[in-house]
Amino acid sequence: MPIFQTLTDGRVPVKIWTPDADEGSIEQLHRLSLLPILFHHAAAMPDVHRGLGATIGSVIPTKDAVIPAAVGVDIGCGMRLVKTTLAPDALDEKSLRAVYQAILKRIPVGMTQRPPESACMEAAEPFRGELAEIEGKAPGILSMMKSMRWDLQLGTLGGGNHFIEVVRDEDDGVWVLLHSGSRGAGNQMASWYIQKAKMQAAEKKLPIPEPSLAYFEADDPLFANYLEAADWAQRYASANRDMLMADTLAAIAEVFPGAQAEGEPIDCHHNYVARETHFGEEVWVTRKGAIRAGAGELGIVPGSMGAASYLVEGLGNPESFSSSAHGAGRRYGRKESFRRFTVEDLKRETEGIVCRKDGGVLDEIPSAYKDIDAVMEHQSDLARIVHRFRQVLCVKG
Repeated sequence: MPIFQTLTDGRVPVKIWTPDADEGSIEQLHRLSLLPILFHHAAAMPDVHRGLGATIGSVIPTKDAVIPAAVGVDIGCGMRLVKTTLAPDALDEKSLRAVYQAILKRIPVGMTQRPPESACMEAAEPFRGELAEIEGKAPGILSMMKSMRWDLQLGTLGGGNHFIEVVRDEDDGVWVLLHSGSRGAGNQMASWYIQKAKMQAAEKKLPIPEPSLAYFEADDPLFANYLEAADWAQRYASANRDMLMADTLAAIAEVFPGAQAEGEPIDCHHNYVARETHFGEEVWVTRKGAIRAGAGELGIVPGSMGAASYLVEGLGNPESFSSSAHGAGRRYGRKESFRRFTVEDLKRETEGIVCRKDGGVLDEIPSAYKDIDAVMEHQSDLARIVHRFRQVLCVKG
């Protein structure tokens, strides 16, 4: 317990950690299970829901091959968390609104990027030479970015479900929690290789049930080239979160002089690929909307704004390839959320939280997501809860 369901009608089984996987996810997972490159079995976390390319909340082990669309377009997207020295009784609404504005002054959100004279240029320098090599092997890989420069996006939040939050734990400790990824560069790299994989699969007539599951095999030069690009994007995403956290802490210190981080930050990807050993063999593990939860490893499982989030410690369950859910998981897609919910619904569900309460973020209302507490219950054999958080402030793009 709690593997609630196992699909057995594919080439390998799929083990599912939820009793209520939707029909679309089941169909996607079945198609995934037919691939000849899958190793041992695939796993679906309790936040599983239908995605583009591969199912979100899936853990996909492959032998001598990688599926670019399974990693997805936000390569390296993930979380960062750090405790602060802030006292909980300091967090009145007036002060939180001042922190909110201080964050927005420092950190570009949505599609905004940083000015050329910003500190992001220095932070981007270590990535520049490596990127030149990647572009040499993939001409035009970033051409679609046009005026949106990768170096000026370092330290930017983005939109959608990316966020910066101030949260409180059950002992009234105050933490900063944030969610962002590899921004436009990661998106363009992923899109370039996804398209290449699809074209090549069609030419080679690879046995795939749908084009989005196209893969590169280890003897293909594009295999190594893609992994090099993905590694770059994963490190860029982590550096992005470095800058976001530093600027958020600086914004807090503007309002609360002397406030600072307490202890080391916790960082984890939840859209990435890595070489790991499972069931006695070295394989490539793609976590699309899942985090690594090896025994004793710390990870972050956020809810939606207005719901709880969690710091967890992995239990190293081999059946999940030492993985855990990465969040609540969507109940309704973005378009359906805008149709279904109102601004009044949003205000009611985010009462007491300093955040946007307008029609532009209705797709991020808590009711658009699954119950995060149920997700945690369904993965009780994957990770144990260290802290449970509730937001007092949430910045979205």
